[in-house]
Amino acid sequence: MGYEPLVQQNPLRVLNMGRENNQMGLVMARAGLGKTALLVQIALDAILRGKRVIHVSVGESIDKTRKWYDDILQSILQEHSVTRPHELMDMVARHRMIMTFKVAAFSRSRLEERLNDLILQDIFRPNVLIVDGFDFDGTSREALEDIKDLMDNMNMQAWFSAICHRGDQRVSPAGVPAPCHEIDDLFDMIILLKPEKDATIQLDIIRNYGEVVEGGTGLRLDPTTMMVKEL
Repeated sequence: MGYEPLVQQNPLRVLNMGRENNQMGLVMARAGLGKTALLVQIALDAILRGKRVIHVSVGESIDKTRKWYDDILQSILQEHSVTRPHELMDMVARHRMIMTFKVAAFSRSRLEERLNDLILQDIFRPNVLIVDGFDFDGTSREALEDIKDLMDNMNMQAWFSAICHRGDQRVSPAGVPAPCHEIDDLFDMIILLKPEKDATIQLDIIRNYGEVVEGGTGLRLDPTTMMVKEL
C-alpha cells in the first residue's frame, strides 16, 4: 500500500527533507522539550518515503526509543484514516532498526563497524541515520567531521539532537546556541525548539539546506501529543 497521503499531509513537508541523501540535520533544545519526538517524526517521514532508518540512541534503552515510535504512530493513526493500520506498523518495524551506544563508546569507527556488519550480511541497508543523545559538549569538531565524512561515503542522511542550556549565552552569528555554535557550518538543516507562552513549542528553522531562514515556517509541537502542527 502507498503512504503518499501521509507524506503530503505531514507538516514537515515544508522542509523538503528528502531532497538530498547526504545532508546533515540538527535539532537543538533544552532538556525535555521534544527533541526525541521530533527526531522520531523525521525518521517516520523518511520511512514513509521508502527509506530505511537506523536510530542510534546514545545512553538510552531500545525499549524507551521503541515506545517513542509506538506513541507517535498511534497519534498518526488517530489523526489520519489508514485502512490497514497493522500493515503500516509492520512496515515501519521492517524499515527501522534501533541500536544503542554508551556515551563514551560512540565514535565513527564503532558506528562504521556496526553499519558495515549490517550491510555486508545483508541484514539492513540504511539510508538515514538518527543519532539521539550525541555528546556535543565532549566531542571535537574533528570527530564530527569524521562522522560527516562517513555519511558522505555511505550516501546517508543524518540527524542529530543536541541539548542547549539556559545559562550558556554563547551563540553563532546564525543564531545557533552552544554547544554547537562553533560547528553549525557542518549542518545543512538546523531546528531550534523554543517554548511559547501558550505551552506549545515553536520549531525555529535556523537553516534549511545551508540557507539562513528568516521568520521560521510556522510549525509547532503540540505539548499533549508532541506531534508537529502547522499554525
